Amino acid sequence: MADYLAQLRGREPFFWRNPDYESGENSAAFTLDDMLDAEARLARFAPLLAQLFDEAAEQFGIIESRLLSVPDLAGRLCPGAKILLKADHDLPVAGSVKARGGIYNVLYFAESLCLKHGLLQLGDNYRRMAEKPIRDLFGQYTVSVGSTGNLGLSIGTIAAALGFRARVHMSADAKEWKKQLLRSRGVEVIEYAGDYSSAVEQGRRESQSDPYSYFVDDENSPELFLGYAVSAFRLRDQLRLRGIVPDADHPLFVYLPCGVGGAPGGICFGLKTLFGNAVHCFFAEPVDSPCMTLGLITGRHDGISVYDIGLTNRTLADGLAVGRPSAFVGRQVKTLVGGCFTVKDETLTAYQQLARDTEKLKIEPSAAAGFAGPEMVLRSDFCAFRNLDPENIVHILWTTGGRYLPE
Repeated sequence: MADYLAQLRGREPFFWRNPDYESGENSAAFTLDDMLDAEARLARFAPLLAQLFDEAAEQFGIIESRLLSVPDLAGRLCPGAKILLKADHDLPVAGSVKARGGIYNVLYFAESLCLKHGLLQLGDNYRRMAEKPIRDLFGQYTVSVGSTGNLGLSIGTIAAALGFRARVHMSADAKEWKKQLLRSRGVEVIEYAGDYSSAVEQGRRESQSDPYSYFVDDENSPELFLGYAVSAFRLRDQLRLRGIVPDADHPLFVYLPCGVGGAPGGICFGLKTLFGNAVHCFFAEPVDSPCMTLGLITGRHDGISVYDIGLTNRTLADGLAVGRPSAFVGRQVKTLVGGCFTVKDETLTAYQQLARDTEKLKIEPSAAAGFAGPEMVLRSDFCAFRNLDPENIVHILWTTGGRYLPE
């Protein structure tokens, strides 16, 4: 462990193979049934989402991203490798991977309120939530969240659209354009001079003092986690359309940008639940904000911060600027994630430009974090350790934000 900590302190990119990967029991507390329940809930809400958002109407209320072939980008990143791109940077309504878990979490709360007050039954058409009695109920409640940007954009957008009072506590890392976009959508934005963790803590404390406030806790939310996990069903269907059916000898390698851990953790759980040993997931983090890598390597999860080892937590990748990982997610994925790797900021911006030049993709720097994955993992001992032929691997770069990025 000392060698890995020295590499983290040195801010040099490196790959860490998780020694606990697939050791013993599945570390996740959830099951396939939990994922199916989340998928069914999203299906119930599809008519309402199609009514509320033109972008969602184009997909009949199902918020989903494309799986893209990116031959020119792939040739520049890792020649010869079979690389696809899961374009969550272009998800409708919120424009990032956070549209998955964030929107799902608020829908979960909205449904719970309606059922509790007898205003809705599971077999009803959920378009009724746009009618006055239910909107009056929602208007009594505040939905709040702490965020570096994209989760706030997701939570704030859907909460305001449903009629809740929406409040987003944003850290100093948040981009100004994200704050302005939220305000234009009727969301109250509260700004803090501190980092992500302090914004979350302030938001949590404020919400706990108000019985009519619901706090979406990015550090501890099962609903966020399961909302992200549903992506596994969608990816499976997209792969089948391409004639790709992964197995243990012809696996998927999936590269996921990681901040506090919610989105990559949920996606990793979903993929491992659905594909088992036919998929291997890897988390990507900036060299100055490798909180999940640090938590997993030490086994201390949220008991250690990047500040504790002399790192600054300053990065251009605002969505990944997190100093302390989620204890909840770290413990869920400790035997599910194959490894982690770190990337310099200048590499992120170079990849961001490369994506635009080669494939005309508009992504944020944080969304490019996984691009270093194929080369770094193939250069490591991961394939040899698991007796895998690199020629048989399909690599998936998971992009996470960019749809609303200003020119």
